[in-house]
Amino acid sequence: MTTVDTHVHLLSSSVKFNRPFDKFAVGFFARKFGLNARELLKNPYEAYVKGLIANARESKFVDKIVLFGVDAKVDERGRELHRDTTVCATNEDVLAVARAYPGVVAPFFSVNPLRPDALDLIDRYYEAGFKGAKFLQNYWGVDTRETKFRAYFEKLKALNLPLIIHVGNENTVASAREYEGLNMLSQPVQIGVNTICAHMAIRYEGAHPFKALSKKPENFGAEYFKLLEILETAPNLYADVSAILTPARARALRHLSAQTRIHGKLLYGSDFPVPYSAIYNSYDLKFRKRLELHREPNAFDRGVRAVMEYFSEDNAIWSNYRKILDLG
Repeated sequence: MTTVDTHVHLLSSSVKFNRPFDKFAVGFFARKFGLNARELLKNPYEAYVKGLIANARESKFVDKIVLFGVDAKVDERGRELHRDTTVCATNEDVLAVARAYPGVVAPFFSVNPLRPDALDLIDRYYEAGFKGAKFLQNYWGVDTRETKFRAYFEKLKALNLPLIIHVGNENTVASAREYEGLNMLSQPVQIGVNTICAHMAIRYEGAHPFKALSKKPENFGAEYFKLLEILETAPNLYADVSAILTPARARALRHLSAQTRIHGKLLYGSDFPVPYSAIYNSYDLKFRKRLELHREPNAFDRGVRAVMEYFSEDNAIWSNYRKILDLG
């Protein structure tokens, strides 16, 4: 069985791991992600790309990765307000990596719809070979329900480009909580864009750590269950399981695996390089299996193998990408 990882991040070419916490985190997680800690500290961007591609090429289960960055936060005149030095990889950098590794990478662009030339940029990136779009509207402070963005979504629909929209908690960059909900999907879905709800809309609140790790479905959040309902009725809505192996979301894996009626709408995604522990986690796997997963050297294969404990090799989750992605 091989699949496509539909949710992988390119880091900014300006990324630096020079804070005390960064140095600790890099040393702790680099080896498990097939990355060289010393090189990450010395030449972070180059080392990240090298390790990312090596993981993808050597994976037994992941045939190709969907790769994207995140556009900057801008105002309605296109003036830059903030550009995160870790997550805001440019579309040009994404394209350069995709062209360097055409059999490995499928590029998605990220264009803030507040940019005055957003529609022209979509056309330019489409012609350049991008396969879809990625939104982080909660970082941008963008309410996707506003009618002024209708032309943006109509453009995606006309070009048959799928759109990944972040839904749920965000802790990597500053986030406007009011733009993290399922309602951010309403306008693109209504227009007919093939829309991918990222992260299964599973919410967790820092003020309630026990509930955030609870395997009781009533603690998964109302939006998770609302998403399951909408997936049944909206033909152009899909959901990816990216970051499903982080503790706050892994607890829902057993429940999600039982929702067979919507398995035809799920996509596999890792959210690489978001870290997680194969041993210390909230899923319900036995310790021997956790240890076996922990010892898997390939980061992409470790994620796939963990999810395969809940979704068999012949489950639709591994092939649903073919319904909406043109990877030719």
